[in-house]
Amino acid sequence: MERLLENIKIYTSINKDETQLLKEAIETKTFLKNELIFTEGKVANEIYYVTKGCVRLFYNVKGNEKTAFFYSEGQFICAGESYTFNVPASENYQAIETTELLIFTKSATEKLLEALPKLEVIARIATENELITTQKVIASFITKSAEERYIDLLNTQGYLFLRAPQQYIASFLGVSPETLSRIKARIFKK
Repeated sequence: MERLLENIKIYTSINKDETQLLKEAIETKTFLKNELIFTEGKVANEIYYVTKGCVRLFYNVKGNEKTAFFYSEGQFICAGESYTFNVPASENYQAIETTELLIFTKSATEKLLEALPKLEVIARIATENELITTQKVIASFITKSAEERYIDLLNTQGYLFLRAPQQYIASFLGVSPETLSRIKARIFKK
């Protein structure tokens, strides 16, 4: 909760009463390593905030899991299209280590935003950050080699190499685990 409050303070101030309203709107839940948090086919009615741990977003593609993104402390998670349009989601979220999430249900969020409209700025910023990150991932697949994507990941989210299994990182980079091993070997030789 303290991490969330610190993030909110970057964008807007909230007093004790407002903080209490926020606390009342949130549920905290812990997921064990490899536990699924949300699965495809369901309609999303929750937004998650990672306070501890690491989560991967993946899709099932013809029986294979394809990792699309990783979330860690201080990040919001939401199956956006499903949440916004009440349609079944195509994505899955899985804890890749023991993970603690703050959970905002849709109804609690609506009540909270009605009582504290200034929190709209947080929702907007979380959405903008997700969009920017998604655009960067797409652009990297169009403009960069797998080796360049690996170096970018190492420089921007190097902690993932200590927290996520190699096969998830390889999938995220769009390569096989064997290719990832060869890329690592080439990079470390340089």
